[in-house]
Amino acid sequence: MKKEKALVWFRRDLRDHDHAALSAALAGAQQVYCAFIFDSEILDALPGRRDRRVHFIRESLVELDAALRAKGGGMIVRHGRAAEEISSLAKELGVSAVFANRDYEPAAKRRDALVAETLKANGIEFHAFKDQAIFDGNEVLTLAGKPFSVFTPYKNAWLKRLTAADCAEWPCTAKLAGGELASIPTLADIGFEPTDLEALGIRPGMSGARALWDDFRQGRIERYGALRDFPAVKGVSYLSVHLRFGTIGIRELVRCALNAKDTTWLSELIWRDFYFMILDHFPHVVGSAFKPAYDALRWDDWPAGLAAWKEGRTGYPLVDAAMLQLNHSGWMHNRLRMIVASFLSKDLGIDWRLGERYFADQLNDFDLSANNGGWQWAASTGCDAQPYFRIFNPVTQSERFDPDGKFIRRYVPELANVANKFIHAPWQMGRIEQENIGVVIGRDYPAPIVEHAAAREKTLARYAILKN
Repeated sequence: MKKEKALVWFRRDLRDHDHAALSAALAGAQQVYCAFIFDSEILDALPGRRDRRVHFIRESLVELDAALRAKGGGMIVRHGRAAEEISSLAKELGVSAVFANRDYEPAAKRRDALVAETLKANGIEFHAFKDQAIFDGNEVLTLAGKPFSVFTPYKNAWLKRLTAADCAEWPCTAKLAGGELASIPTLADIGFEPTDLEALGIRPGMSGARALWDDFRQGRIERYGALRDFPAVKGVSYLSVHLRFGTIGIRELVRCALNAKDTTWLSELIWRDFYFMILDHFPHVVGSAFKPAYDALRWDDWPAGLAAWKEGRTGYPLVDAAMLQLNHSGWMHNRLRMIVASFLSKDLGIDWRLGERYFADQLNDFDLSANNGGWQWAASTGCDAQPYFRIFNPVTQSERFDPDGKFIRRYVPELANVANKFIHAPWQMGRIEQENIGVVIGRDYPAPIVEHAAAREKTLARYAILKN
């Protein structure tokens, strides 16, 4: 028998289709309400009041509300502590159950446990569903029944377990209830200011996700493996912020990836599941190394080096271009994320957690699981990390992945006149040549703040201590 009323709590799943919690609620209740909470605990911790992520969510909610109204419902939006607001709203609406999609972050799991406990005390059920991952919990384990800590065996087990049902669409076509319908609060209503989303060409909502997805899957997905590492080339999907906030669903992407000739894109989607799994099973990675022994690493306390890295003035053009891209747009190409993370931890010898925190503040697509996993991979402290003795050379990485310096010149325009043979290491130009093109190293563009070969030796010594 169907429940009379149910509430769907939207979080990082801002779409009205292929939505596990919404589909289950529609199937199990006669009246379904939809709600989103601007969680003050999250918002108050943000570094500023002009945050593109909050702006993105707000505009995505406007579009989602319109889609839900077309189905006879609408979005109830509140601002406050989510654990309190959802419990209060559920009681106010007289629902018998709250439906939501699972979140794997430790703080979110604590919040949901509190909500479930509070609802239960009021005779209201709480149902959580798998939606942002293809597999979660204990669905993919080793033969010994343990969580994986190495990606390739995980990927093989993931693929072996996968069936059509795992990436099938959840139907969401039934009619909704209206409820307490009002306009979506403005940014000012929740204490924030408009940002430059439009100027950056970032289109929020399901329509923004669809436009990017259509552009990528109609031809470019087949070339993803060949082009994805070159930041000056349109080779990636640019869907990360939409996956982060669920304006597009993972199942649709996996279905398409399974049919693509190039399997590299599918592997990247499996990496996403892998990092969700790591965060879910090993929550100590938040703030600590996955490998506990690596917490003993002695990092350099170098505020000036950290500031130079953040501001894109290390003297290494590709590193600087990448950081300037991040500071300008809130996005960074994945190859560059690896390069700048390696540079901070292994060339500058600065604690990876400081870089992880900066990315968390700056990235539009910030996702705790992937951000933590990526930083620990680069710093060699995490699961399946690159060995500590593999240290990216920022010059050779630049030569390989931005051979003509197109990306560098886009974000470091003072190097526009530098010849290709010097663009990756402009300090190698003679003084006369520097004067002739108007780029004097140390005056117009910084000299390298470290010498890579020397930094490499220092890093090898730092990590080698752990082996003794």
